[in-house]
Amino acid sequence: MKSRTIINIKGIVQGVGFRPFIYNLAGRLNLFGYVLNNTSGVSIEVEGEHADIEEFIESVKTHPPPQSEIFEIQSAHTDPAGYADFEIRESEGVEEKFVPISPELATCKDCISELFDPEDRRYRYPFINCTNCGPRFTIVKDIPYDRKFTTMSVFSMCEKCGSEYHDPSNRRFHAQPNACSVCGPRLILLDSERKEIPVEDVISEACRLLKEGNIIAVKGLGGYHLACDAQNNNAVSRLRARKFREYKPFALMVKDIKTAKEICFVNEKEEQLLNGVKRPIVLLKKRPDAPVSEGVAPNQKYFGVMLPYTPAHHLLIAESGLVLVMTSANISSEPIVYEDKDAFERLGGITDYYVIHNREINIRTDDSVIRVERGREVVLRRSRGYVPHPLLMKRPFAEQILACGAELKNTFCLTRENYVFLSHHIGDLENMETLSSFEKGIEHFKKMFNIEPEVVAHDLHPEYLSTKYARALKDIRKVGVQHHHAHIISCMGDNDLEGEIIGVSFDGTGYGLDGKIWGGEFLICNYHSFQRAAHFEYFQLNGGEKAIKEPWRITASLLHKIYGDDMMDLKIDFIRELDKDKWHILQQMIARNINSPMTSSAGRLFDAVSALLGIRKEIHYEGQAAIELEMKAASEDNGRYEFDYKEHEGKTEIVLEPVIKGIVADLEKGTGIGSISARFHNTVAGLVSDMCKKLRDQTALDRVALSGGVFQNSLLMEKTYTLLDENGFKVYTHHRVPTNDGGLALGQAIIANEMIKTGKV
Repeated sequence: MKSRTIINIKGIVQGVGFRPFIYNLAGRLNLFGYVLNNTSGVSIEVEGEHADIEEFIESVKTHPPPQSEIFEIQSAHTDPAGYADFEIRESEGVEEKFVPISPELATCKDCISELFDPEDRRYRYPFINCTNCGPRFTIVKDIPYDRKFTTMSVFSMCEKCGSEYHDPSNRRFHAQPNACSVCGPRLILLDSERKEIPVEDVISEACRLLKEGNIIAVKGLGGYHLACDAQNNNAVSRLRARKFREYKPFALMVKDIKTAKEICFVNEKEEQLLNGVKRPIVLLKKRPDAPVSEGVAPNQKYFGVMLPYTPAHHLLIAESGLVLVMTSANISSEPIVYEDKDAFERLGGITDYYVIHNREINIRTDDSVIRVERGREVVLRRSRGYVPHPLLMKRPFAEQILACGAELKNTFCLTRENYVFLSHHIGDLENMETLSSFEKGIEHFKKMFNIEPEVVAHDLHPEYLSTKYARALKDIRKVGVQHHHAHIISCMGDNDLEGEIIGVSFDGTGYGLDGKIWGGEFLICNYHSFQRAAHFEYFQLNGGEKAIKEPWRITASLLHKIYGDDMMDLKIDFIRELDKDKWHILQQMIARNINSPMTSSAGRLFDAVSALLGIRKEIHYEGQAAIELEMKAASEDNGRYEFDYKEHEGKTEIVLEPVIKGIVADLEKGTGIGSISARFHNTVAGLVSDMCKKLRDQTALDRVALSGGVFQNSLLMEKTYTLLDENGFKVYTHHRVPTNDGGLALGQAIIANEMIKTGKV
């Protein structure tokens, strides 16, 4: 018996080959009707035998195109309409515009095969793509995802490309960036003065220049990279000097897994991530004999490695035969450069040449950074390949919410129904360039997902630019959210948890309810409230922000607090090397309490210990002192230092004196730095476990969430997780969003939603 079914599908269903899949499936099952894109997803009508329609719907649910993701299918049966065939119709608008957009997809195997096939008409064409790969989010200006709403609209397809584009049996059917060398974007080589160098093959010339040791700015999917030969010490050193980036690691791009394994240890999960369609930077442990310049990642045990994800990358890597530094093109603390004009202005003193193209990047998107912990993918920076894929939450949001995140590693998010659209990595909101990127990103997301927030959530810190932005918005309700509460709720949201939990939030800086700088916090919390149950005792940041960049100040202050003037008698290198003039000034600041805010920060404690051990007394990038402390740890040492507690105003404070004294005693005995670092990590993991046991005794809670930037330290995370697990806790960590401030907006949004539901906003 003939019947007709109307089907509406929401999800990642545009730009991923969904309509040709539907067309071919309908043909195989002898169904008539149509499929089209609209501004809420994909709309389908199928008419035929009832059993065939049921098989059609089941196939859509169970075997959709590989890059698609279905969030919701609605179907309704109705009377037959008498369709004579099945067709793909033009996109249409509906009143409610809402279509999740696919992230960028790495070049697929079919396109790579064509790219290197001399008989193929797209041989060596650096913008080859199909419905299974290529640019998406970075070229979209509006929805639905049609060519006219992308930056490809200025390129008119030639007859051959147009034929592919309109052929439902072709894998380039409605591939919006479809093009070839006749009609599409092209590469251009420029010298350092931005003058075009006329060459027959830009890729070949760029490869020659890279082999000669030159630095090249390469325009990619979401912005510019700076590239050079990673095995050329001189080239790497010049890039560091020109970029004013003395120590922060550079990312590497390698040809394939075989090359990755020549420079790093790669396990099965890491290999999957490297080879997947998202192509993030994956942190991999270095091989001791890795044939890569020491200048790529100084004082590190890991390289950040990625495989090529655009056709131009594949061509550069294959033809040059090099391992390439492929680091984001920006000036320190500014976002990645993505517009040509900006690139010429900001990279002029850094690069020797430019490889650019004439396809506009609509929204900048940096590379994502991933590591594998306990066999699971952990996101450290969520951006290209992951954004704008939404996070689906169990419960819908009561209203549309904008959460503005924090200052460092900023991301924002917007909510709608059950969806959280967490933004790409914006960067540190410390200058107008990054603030402008933040503001533009918010407007772009609002437009793309048809969201007009009714509530804005922000951090409590009054000086954060994200907070100032939120408070300046008109005609919108505002919710201030405590930083560490947001961290724990972000972890809960990441793991789809509800109820009450013990939260351990360790980071560098977060504005506390008492006006002090928090960062070593044990919270009892749920979505709508929290209790600060314990924290590290307060210590001074002499010089405020300067103490963060010069952690020797924190170390000296701690030693003075513990030993008084007798600290100068300690037989340790830190005291021997202490600049007496600087110490005299610091003493006066301590005595008069000048510019010396109090903090409970775990991050600053790690910095202080790093300086005490002589590892890093001044930093050149955020987190450097703590990272290098972790790198020095001797894995075989299981020792610990004593720690103590005291009760103060109804809260437990972790006393630092026994830990610092233990470290000093080891230094005076000549204990190796590696052992002391390991013992310090063991101590912090031990006190977390010990404190959580105390809180479990008080509250009967046995779930623990670990969040905050300090838990990017994989050594600390592993030790802490293991101890908590051994003591019977259910331990939750981040995996979909970063544990650092890059995941904070998710927590802010969830808390704001709870405040709305309880009538507090």
